[in-house]
Amino acid sequence: MKIGELASQAGCGVETVRYYERVGLLPPPARTAQNNYRHYQAHHLQQLLFIRRCRTLDLTQEEIRQLLAARQQPDAGCETINQLVDAHLAQVRARLAELQALEQQLLALRGQCHASLTTRECGILKELEQGAAP
Repeated sequence: MKIGELASQAGCGVETVRYYERVGLLPPPARTAQNNYRHYQAHHLQQLLFIRRCRTLDLTQEEIRQLLAARQQPDAGCETINQLVDAHLAQVRARLAELQALEQQLLALRGQCHASLTTRECGILKELEQGAAP
């Protein structure tokens, strides 16, 4: 299949396919002798779908590389995969905590202005001007 068909079946753009090839997540396809077009096989689609599922989980390129390498060793233990997911989960939990703290800061800031005032009287602007730097 050509690159446009591969991209369509994977639900992404052609540039995304080229990018994953360029960074080494997707193996380069064979090229046709006549016009040098990329010619993809079913395994390219399977790998591209795998990569796309990993990206929906916000896994990094390095994490995806590790998972792709693990797929190449079907008889190996999956401890490293579990460790990778556990580490990623810890990062997600840390980001959630940061976002919750940010939410509290924004709620407190929003509490500084309860009415429709002029900007000169706006409690939010006053707080931002007087508040400590992060």
